[in-house]
Amino acid sequence: MNKVDEDRFIVSVKVGPKGQITIPAEARKMFSIQEGDTLMVMGDRKRGLALVKADAFYSIMEDKHGNPGN
Repeated sequence: MNKVDEDRFIVSVKVGPKGQITIPAEARKMFSIQEGDTLMVMGDRKRGLALVKADAFYSIMEDKHGNPGN
């Protein structure tokens, strides 16, 4: 894992035969990702993929639109 600064890093992961990836331990720790958490997978053909914890995603949507996240 290459540390860019204390708030950023870059790492490569391999896709397994079932299309799964492992989120590196340092990333799980940095973003408090625990077993059983739900992540949102967002994709844009030109910009790529992003993972966001579902609770953070819904909080952002609520802030942007003034609606509850559920």
